[in-house]
Order: sequence, then C-alpha cells, then structure tokens
Amino acid sequence: MRHLSQATRELLRAHGPRYNSPRYDRRQILGLAGAAAAAAALRFDVAPAQAQGEPVKLGVVAIRAGIAAPVGAAGLRATEWWAERVNKAGGILGRPVQLVVEEESNPKDTVERYRKLVLQDKVEAVLGGISTGVTLALGPVAEDLATPWLSWDGTTQKGVEETMPNPKWAFKSVDNEVEAIVAGILTPKYFKGIKTVAGIGNDYSYGHDCWQSYQAVLKRYVPDVKFVLELFPKLGVTDFTSHIAAIQQSKADLLMCSFWSGDATIIMKQAAAVGLFKTMKGVFTTAGGVHDSLKKEFTPEGLLLGYNTMYFDDPKGGPLLKQFVREYKAKHNEYPPYECDHAFFNAESYKAAVEKAARGGRQWPEKAAVVKALEGLEVESLSGRRSWREDHVQMCNFYQGITTHKNSYDFVTISPVEVVSTKQAMKPAGAKLFDWINGWKI
Repeated sequence: MRHLSQATRELLRAHGPRYNSPRYDRRQILGLAGAAAAAAALRFDVAPAQAQGEPVKLGVVAIRAGIAAPVGAAGLRATEWWAERVNKAGGILGRPVQLVVEEESNPKDTVERYRKLVLQDKVEAVLGGISTGVTLALGPVAEDLATPWLSWDGTTQKGVEETMPNPKWAFKSVDNEVEAIVAGILTPKYFKGIKTVAGIGNDYSYGHDCWQSYQAVLKRYVPDVKFVLELFPKLGVTDFTSHIAAIQQSKADLLMCSFWSGDATIIMKQAAAVGLFKTMKGVFTTAGGVHDSLKKEFTPEGLLLGYNTMYFDDPKGGPLLKQFVREYKAKHNEYPPYECDHAFFNAESYKAAVEKAARGGRQWPEKAAVVKALEGLEVESLSGRRSWREDHVQMCNFYQGITTHKNSYDFVTISPVEVVSTKQAMKPAGAKLFDWINGWKI
C-alpha cells in the first residue's frame, strides 16, 4: 500500500481487513482511492477530523415543540451551558465542543434525524432523548450505527420489561418507574390512613409504568388500600375537566398523578377551580419538572411533589448547582428543572470517558474505548455525584417533598426535602420489577 495516498490508506483501514483481501483487485482499490480523494476534498477524512483543535461534534436530540417543550428546552440549555464551560477550559483533549442539534418529535422522524447526525454530521456521540416511545426506537439504531448514545430521560423499556438488557452503544436513563416507587415509599409516611386511591397518567409506557409501580409499592406498606379509579388521557390533552369530575365522584382519599410537563400545570389549575384538593390528598410524582409554573395561587400546600433527580433549591446543594441555578435564572428568567441535571450528567460523563480512554494522552480514543470507559464511571453533576451502572443505566438521587408556600418565590417549593437513591428505589440489573418489590422486607 506504499503507493497509495494517506487518505486512501486511512479509508482502507477504516473499512477493516476485508479490503486487504486478495479478492479486491487494483480496479476496486483505485475506486476506493477516488472515494478517499473526494472525502478529503470535503474534509470528511478521518485524520483531520480528529486533529488538535478541530471541533468535536456532539449531536443533541431535544424536544422543542409541544407540551413537552419546557423539559426539552431545559435539557438543551444545560447542554449549551456545559459546552460553554468546557470550551472556556480548553475543550476535550484540546478540541472545542460543537453541538449539532436536532428535534425530538415522533419516533420515525427522530430516528431519521439521529441517522443524519451520525452519518452526515459525523458526530462522535449523540446526547438526548426524553419520550420512551422515541427512545425505544433509538436504542436499536444506536447499536446498528455503532456510535455512543446517552439518553437524557428515556429508557428502552416496553412496559416494565427491558428490551435491551445488554446494549453496547446505548446508555439509558433511570428506569421509568423510579419516581413512582419513591412516591409509593413516601406516601404512607406523610399521608396516614389512606384507604382509597385514584390515579391519572398519560396513556403511554411511562404513565402506565408509574401507576403499576406505585400500586405495587403502596400495597406493600398499606396492604388493604383500594385503587378505585385509573385514567389515561393521551399525551398532549389539555382539557381535564371530565377527568377531574370522575376523580371527585370516586371519593378517593388520594390522587396519584404522573404528569411531568405542561399538562401537570394545566391539571393543577383545573383541579383548583373545583377545589379538588380540599377533599383529597395529592401525589404528583414528577410535576417538579415544571416547578416554577406551579404558582401558589392554584397549587396548594400539603401535596407530595417529585422533582426527579435535581431540586434547584436543595439546601445541601454544592457550588456547581448554586452557580448553575444563578446563571440559568439570570439568562432565562426561570429556575432550572431536573432535565438540566440529566443533560449535564450525560455530557460531563462523556467528556470524562474520553479523557479516561485517552489515558493521559492527547490521541482521540476509539468510540468503543469511550463506551468501555463510561461503564461504572462516576462524575460530579448538578445534583452531586452521579454514575453509570455497568449495564448502562444511570444511578443518582431522587428528590421529593411536601409543597409549601413558605418561600420567597411565587411558586411552591418543598419542605422537608426527601432524598432517595436509585440504590434503594430502582431494581438491580437483571431483576424483575415486581418480583423485586414483592421481596422487600417492610
């Protein structure tokens, strides 16, 4: 191969040993040489893309339209904040970070945009993914394209069963049901004497998973509890008046709601209009995702409210959280929700994995080496120390507490703040969810 150009030799090596076989004649080799020349002209050649100072492209898939837009926007903002911070400090192995952003929408279109990021934009990794329906579709594509995918908040669970127990390239969020499990643990602590429960959640995997998990956990603590109503409106519905009427008619002691985006604020307003929580208790497992829209005028004190993995007003929060909250508020005039923590953790852990795989050198590591370095890796995130489990699932803390108006904001916060680790509230690798819950010692 000495007579071939550097670009051709790189292309031959990239395509593996099959192009070094005697089966490939001179005409085929020359065809590859032409392809290499074209690639070099377009600056798609392997070596320059990894040269010192050349940007490292990271794909970002974010929801920016519809009812989930507040959550997607928060994740994107945190990723941009991380990139600015990293670039000011010299980049990753001397290469500045360049974000290439695509929209998360329905599974089919998002998969096509994901392919574009990898095949056309030549990103080193893809960050993002919130909806379970989308991430179920992205997981197998990430494996096929052999490029690391770090999901912000989506899993590859179908129901409560994992569809990809041994992924190589896909790194997933915590299991769908963790916040419901935490709420199930805390409900009997704060709401004594609960006998009947109604539930409402979105009619897709997440809503159903949360409701099933919450029931299973609460049953362990309150064996005689009765679940008297379950409602599953479609994601995106904004009129819940008929659902609230049915909840009132059920005369349940408590309502469990797993809404996690703009619909949480909407149902809270509509519930306040008819005084729903004057007659029953409330558990909102994930409504902290839109916390500063939960205004005191319609959000009562005394609800159990979940903030997922980050509580912006954590009294025990570290300097990184305090700096981020301060700068986020100054720039966006609102306080950051949990999706910021997922997004920051994904990006920061990717950077740490690259540096770990490089072993103190400046040579950019292979993608497979980065993946290996991610497994079991722990880094400092906005919420404190977070890690990847060996099976590519996030480990972290969850924050929930009782809503209060005793604060300096125009929206509710929580006091006391309960912190529960995924070591307690997420099934171990390889375990069956309900077998695990039923095996608890209460």
